[in-house]
Amino acid sequence: MISLSNFIRKNTFHSSLSLHTVIGFRKAKPVIPTRSMARVRWNNTISVAIVGSGPAGCYTAKYLQKSLKQNEDASISIDILDRLPTPFGLVRSGVAPDHPEVKNVQNDFTTLFETDNLPLSFLGNVTVGRDVSLDELRSLYDIVILAYGCESDRKLQIPGEDSLEGVMSAREFVSWYNSHPDYTEIDKAVAKTFSSEKCRHVVVIGHGNVALDCARILAKGCSKSNGLGNTDIASHAWSTLQNNDNPIMITIVGRRGHIQGAFTIKELRELTKLEEEGYNAIFSILPDELELGSTPPSLSQLEKSRPKKRIDKLLRQIANSSSLASTSTNQNHVKLRFLLNPVSFEPSSNPSEKSKLGYVRCERTMLVPQKDNPDDGQRQVAVGTGEYCDIPAQLALVSVGYQGVPIDGLERSFQEETGTVRNLQGRVDSEGPGLYVTGWLKRGPSGIIGTNAVDAKETVAAILQDLQDEKLPLNSNGGTPKLMQLLQDRQVKVVNWEAYKKIDLVETNSARKRNQEQPRNKLPTYDELLKAAF
Repeated sequence: MISLSNFIRKNTFHSSLSLHTVIGFRKAKPVIPTRSMARVRWNNTISVAIVGSGPAGCYTAKYLQKSLKQNEDASISIDILDRLPTPFGLVRSGVAPDHPEVKNVQNDFTTLFETDNLPLSFLGNVTVGRDVSLDELRSLYDIVILAYGCESDRKLQIPGEDSLEGVMSAREFVSWYNSHPDYTEIDKAVAKTFSSEKCRHVVVIGHGNVALDCARILAKGCSKSNGLGNTDIASHAWSTLQNNDNPIMITIVGRRGHIQGAFTIKELRELTKLEEEGYNAIFSILPDELELGSTPPSLSQLEKSRPKKRIDKLLRQIANSSSLASTSTNQNHVKLRFLLNPVSFEPSSNPSEKSKLGYVRCERTMLVPQKDNPDDGQRQVAVGTGEYCDIPAQLALVSVGYQGVPIDGLERSFQEETGTVRNLQGRVDSEGPGLYVTGWLKRGPSGIIGTNAVDAKETVAAILQDLQDEKLPLNSNGGTPKLMQLLQDRQVKVVNWEAYKKIDLVETNSARKRNQEQPRNKLPTYDELLKAAF
């Protein structure tokens, strides 16, 4: 017998998570059941479609299956759809190549698809909104769960952002070095920005972990001695980063102070180890900028956070050593700057390269208490001081947050300002019964991979509650067989799990690897992926 209260209690994610927040949203209130859930008997198999095969989608499938095991009368069929021919979402295309331990979670997800008695199918290379509409999907399945994450970016909305060559989002850059097939062409743009410079300059805008990841991958990838060749970095990205003997200067900037930074100490510490790990790169911080950010409200904020104290201590150690260290003009250099707000991207001073980025103009900011704020002056905003500086750059990576995008059928529920779907504990009630959401599309782009497990459990608990309360019509028209027939009629090449395993076999073939330590050499284009699959 399923007890909803027991399901939530047994599946509570107890480990303490150090959350990297890109955009913060208040957590939804937990599901509080009013009564135990009686055994639910279904005359037919309930069909479920999950749109998105990343952590949010896979965790949701996992906990739906777990609930099935607890109820011998339940029968559920789950299809996970993804627009890419490959599963696992940001685990494959978002996690940095030098963080293989983070990617190990896909082993757990793989087990979901390869356990014979679990009714789970992968349907890759299927785009909801193009190959099949959301309305069609909802007519075919009893339950549809949206888990496709954030596929766009927040913008700075400053001059030059959309017009100059060399300005791109960090999400695009991360997808490029992780061999996402939508972003292979970025290779030409990255190579072009560095083609004629004696010293390459990159500005990364943002103080989150993604920004620090980009800076670290650039510094490591451009190192001749140890240039990420033994990771699964895309071969085109590895070649481009290695294909120049000139040093690279990487400047990370953000408008607020170090105490407000969203990066974690793990990512910060990795930058401090670049030189000792053989990457011929130094890391520096300006002591004056730490002092400028140490306002009384900031120090009060610091005292309340043990992780922030550890970061502050490490930053000050780095700043002190930076002021004493001597630098070589042949070394790569990463600078972490604070209280600098980008106000424009400016063109190159070379008359023949006016379409290219030349530098990023930044305004010095200061932290002041937010007006009319009931928080006793503790909340601060960064305001301009009228002092400007120009930072040379042939490449600028904007890392100020990912953004969700709508698909047809979400007109009443999609919130443009947050890039999320309006929901109550995962239920998208405004679109009618049977539609749910989980992951970044539900809460916004925040947290780590494990945060999606907590999120998925809440959505699954809502589904179980709705089944118990008989709120779902359960009158689907065909499920998997009808969808497959529809896709076949529309000549969609569906990559099922067996076809994906063929891709996996090609990518892990030792003959394709740069060396035997490289875990896989990812196929970079749709044509190559589909050729391997079929």
